[in-house]
Amino acid sequence: MTVAPEFTAITSPAELRELLGAPMRRAIDKERVALHEWDRRWLARSPLCLIATSDAAGNCDVSPKGDPPGFVHVIDDTTIAIPDRPGNRRADGFMNVLSNPHVGLIFLVPGRAETLRINGRATLVRDAPFFGEMVVKGHRPALALVVDIEQIFFHCGKALMRSKLWKAESWDPEALPPHARIVKDVQYTEESVEELREYYSEANYSKKLYQA
Repeated sequence: MTVAPEFTAITSPAELRELLGAPMRRAIDKERVALHEWDRRWLARSPLCLIATSDAAGNCDVSPKGDPPGFVHVIDDTTIAIPDRPGNRRADGFMNVLSNPHVGLIFLVPGRAETLRINGRATLVRDAPFFGEMVVKGHRPALALVVDIEQIFFHCGKALMRSKLWKAESWDPEALPPHARIVKDVQYTEESVEELREYYSEANYSKKLYQA
């Protein structure tokens, strides 16, 4: 990346530490390598996971995965599985995993400012005995992301507190135009705005949540 002349860039770990200072002992000691009972209970209440991946060249992707709370299957104390559901078939993150298995996960629980972070190595699995336990509304996943845990810890709630993510009084979804209008403006589509509005409507999407 070319840094503009007016930017003051940080170029070394030592410079970064001089600016930020050393982490607190508690922040260092919170890292674990296996699931605690509280981790299991958090996963059982989480309906949303953000999955970060990168390919062999370092090109990154973050993809959300959502399902009813408890959709993540705990295989054992160091292994979890995340089912895939019907989507747009781009499979950017999955393609990345095939060339670079390292993944970073963030699990959210609505109303809670803290998050659970898991880092590890992932494998794409097209079938396993536990697939039957990941069926939702008759949909058996075509594949699952199996993650071998290398690092796990809870992240403090400051970011979500600052963002007021769960505070309804801070929400203003109408400040942006409908998604159909945005799509029509940022990419070429043959459909009209009205056709896109119908396609992206909650009623239409609801019928396709678990349809291949």
